[in-house]
Amino acid sequence: MSTVEENKAEILIATNISREGPATIATVLQERGFSSTVVNLEVGEIFPSPRNYGALIVMGGPDSANDPTPKMQHELARIREALDANIPYLGVCLGMQTLVKAAGGDVVKSPCKEIGFRDPEDKFFAIHLTPEGRKDPLFAGLAGPLPVFHLHGETVELHSEMNPQATLLATAEVVPNQVVKVGDNAYGLQGHFELTSQLLERWLHEDPDLLNLGERGIEQVRADFQKLQEEYTQTGRTIFNNFLNLLS
Repeated sequence: MSTVEENKAEILIATNISREGPATIATVLQERGFSSTVVNLEVGEIFPSPRNYGALIVMGGPDSANDPTPKMQHELARIREALDANIPYLGVCLGMQTLVKAAGGDVVKSPCKEIGFRDPEDKFFAIHLTPEGRKDPLFAGLAGPLPVFHLHGETVELHSEMNPQATLLATAEVVPNQVVKVGDNAYGLQGHFELTSQLLERWLHEDPDLLNLGERGIEQVRADFQKLQEEYTQTGRTIFNNFLNLLS
C-alpha cells in the first residue's frame, strides 16, 4: 500500500504560533479515532504536502496572510495545493484568512479589532447563519446565533472571481464575513470555537491583545467563558464533528 493510502485518514494540523494549538479539535479527533500530525510553523517545522493526508487544518496566529515572509508564502502555497487536490480544509482565524487569500480573495484591516467574547457595545459576540449556512453540513444540528470568541484585527473580502468560488455561511454585525466555504469542502472560521479553559488561561497570560485588556478586562473574559462554556463548547464540538463527517 502506498504512503498516501496509508495516511489518508490522518489529519495534518498546522499551527502558526505555539500557544494557538488545536485544543477541542484535538479532543474530537481522538474521540473519533483520527490520527493527526501537528507541525509548529513558528519554530520552523516543515509544512508537508497536504496530499498525503485526509484533511488539512490550519490554526490561528499573529501573522498576516499578506506577509511577504517565506513562512507565509509557503503556507499559502500548501493551502492552494490542498484546494487544487480537493482535500478537506478547516481554517481557524488566520487559517480562514489564508484560505481566502489562497483562493484569490483579499485580507484587509478589520473595521475594529474583535477581542474576547464581547463587542465594543458590550454585547456577546455571536455569528448568524446565512441561508446557505443553514443548509451546509458543517452546521448540521445548529441554528444560531452561535457564541464565539474573537482574537483578530483583520478580515476577509470575497470576490466572485475567486477560484474555487467562495460562499458566506455565517455573518455578524460588526465584521460581516465570519464563516466562509471555498469550493466543496474548504471552510474558514473567523472566530475561535476550539477554546478550553486551559488554552484560554495560556492566552490570557501570553497574548498581547488580551494582556492589553488589563486586569479587569481579563477577569471579564474569564467570567464570560464560565457563563458561556457549556453552549460554546458544544457548538465547537458539533462543528468539528460535522467537519470530520465530511471525511467518512
